[in-house]
Amino acid sequence: MNKTEIAEFELATLELLKTVMDPEIEINIIDLGLIYELYYNGAEKINIVMTFSTPACPLGETIISNIKETIKQQHPTFETVVDVVFHPLWNNSMVSEEGRKILGM
Repeated sequence: MNKTEIAEFELATLELLKTVMDPEIEINIIDLGLIYELYYNGAEKINIVMTFSTPACPLGETIISNIKETIKQQHPTFETVVDVVFHPLWNNSMVSEEGRKILGM
């Protein structure tokens, strides 16, 4: 794959992840601003750098499992690695315009 194809794949994967919801507030993880980075190596491996709305998120493992399962359904042979970080700390300014509408912000 060339760089353009990789970039298009990454954008399509971000769109796919809009189906993954934060179970506590029922907004998708993309519009909530939880995904910081997504990289595709062009050879069946996706790396995601993300955060949670709080470091003590009780459903963090569920969100990670849902991310991996969503990608696996679309790309069964792919490996997905999710790294959770807390720098920068999530804050409500990271919520997209669509997410703000959903949340009534």
